[in-house]
Parts: sequence; structure tokens; C-alpha cells
Amino acid sequence: MEELIREVILKNLTLNSAGGIGLEELDDGATIPLGDKHLVFTIDGHTVKPIFFPGGDIGRLAVSGTVNDLAVMGAQPLAIASSLIIEEGFEVSELEKILKSMDETAKEVPVPIVTGDTKVVEDRIGIFVITAGVGVAERPISDAGAKVGDVVLVSGTIGDHGIALMSHREGISFETELKSDVAPIWDVVKAVADAIGWENIHAMKDPTRGGLSNALNEMARKANVGILVREEAIPIRPEVKAASEMLGISPYEVANEGKVVMIVAKEYAEEALEAMKKTEKGRDAAIIGEVIGEYRGKVILETGIGGRRFLEPPLGDPVPRVC
Repeated sequence: MEELIREVILKNLTLNSAGGIGLEELDDGATIPLGDKHLVFTIDGHTVKPIFFPGGDIGRLAVSGTVNDLAVMGAQPLAIASSLIIEEGFEVSELEKILKSMDETAKEVPVPIVTGDTKVVEDRIGIFVITAGVGVAERPISDAGAKVGDVVLVSGTIGDHGIALMSHREGISFETELKSDVAPIWDVVKAVADAIGWENIHAMKDPTRGGLSNALNEMARKANVGILVREEAIPIRPEVKAASEMLGISPYEVANEGKVVMIVAKEYAEEALEAMKKTEKGRDAAIIGEVIGEYRGKVILETGIGGRRFLEPPLGDPVPRVC
């Protein structure tokens, strides 16, 4: 996918910036300077199998994904557009269920869904939901701003979405049902910004496709820094650990749909953590590591027994069609 984007898409789309963060940066969205503020714009296509899963559905996934891409760039969501591509014969009752879920999720932020497009096709695709969002930021935040000495936080348990979907597909059950974490996280990001100021949040990432591992590696590579994370500090639910072992999948490499990886100035780390924990979606937040000057462009995982190894980005998607 990375090769396709860099070698095909970027090479053929040359007018790719509106004066701010543009396509070449491959961030969670783009910024458009507008006076003393910036518009932030993002778009994403959502395909998931099954379309209804424990903890959510494709509608909640689509709205949350777009809101979260805006949030991690420091932008308050203003409006969303939605495009539905639906296979002929798709059940109207299921479509209504998806639309109601989108509406409820949008009200949770709140952010209005103001325009859209609908296509019905003969192909056996089920339903694809494409959402675009626009927000406004006083100080846009990229995923490339990490500085040596900074501290790395994650807003909650990781691996919930990808492992929940894979367990559901494979029919693995637990006493406590695994559920996706899919949710909009603007409230978590805003709580931290209110507590420590936007200027002390140096980088953020929405750890969706490729999970925590991919997000951290992108942040390290773009900022040309090393990132050291401690395995024992990374919050993972026991049932996610158990399912990961049964399925042979690393929870570090699967999608999360309701979390933020945040890198902040060291002196504000505890305040940022406290602000996260005061929110409902951030109650399991944790400080998981720091930014270092060694191993630039790499992520180092310190294991529970004191060893260290590289936490490599995933070579492929271990759980396809989850976001």
C-alpha cells in the first residue's frame, strides 16, 4: 500500500497542497490556511466485514473515523459529508440502521452531516461508506512533530477493534464479549488541549490501519527520532491478549477506532494523562514511553523481562476489511 501511494498516486498528483499540510505529508488530513486559523480537511473510505459487529457498525465507524482524523490534527469538527455506495437489493432496514447509527454518532460529537451522495450498483459489495470532514484549528498538529525528550501517551486499551472483529469472524467467545472501541475522540483531545495548551501537544496519530505499531513507526520516521515504548505500560485487555494468542495476531498491529496516540512535552505529560483519564473514553489512558535520540526512525519495545527489540511496522494487514 505504501509503495502504491508513493510510487503511483503521489507521482501523478503534483498539485497537492493548498498552502498548508498537503498530500505529500501523508498525514491524517490536509490543512488550508484561512486568516489566523486553518481549515482541516479529510476523507476516508470505510469497508468492514461484517457491517454490524460487536460494539458498532459501519455507520459508527465512518463518522468516528472522520472525526478522529480531524481531532488528531487539532481541529474541531465542523461538518461531515457522506457518500454511500450500496449494492442492488441491499436491505432497506439495514440501511436505516446504519444511517441511525451515523446520526447518533454525529450527535455524540456533535457534528452535522450536511451533504452527501448515494449510488446503487450491481456489484456484490454490500455497502461502502465514504465520509469527508472539515474542521477548524487554531494551531494544526501534524504527526511529524515529536521531539527528543517528549513523552508518548495512548488514550486507552489497544487492539480492541481488530481483535474483536477477528474473534467474531472466527466464532471465538469469552465470558466478557470482546467489543470494538469505535468512537469519536474529539472530547479526549480537547480535554488535553484545554489542560496543557495546543502548543504542548507536539504530535498525534489515529492508530487505525496497522495499529499502534504502524502509528509509532510513522511518527518516528517522519520526525527522524527514536521512540522507546515499554511493553508493560501499554494497556491491553486480558481478553484481547488471550484472543491475540489464539489467533496468532499481534494486538500492536491491528486497527483501533477510538484511540489517540499523543506525544507531548515531558513537563506536561502527567497533566495530559490526568486530563485523558477524566474523560469516559480516556479512563484507561497510559504513558507508554518517550522520544529518544538513538535509533532514529525506529521504534524500540522494552519487553517485560528487560530485553529490547524493534517494533516493526506490519508488512501487511493481519485483519483485512476492518476499517
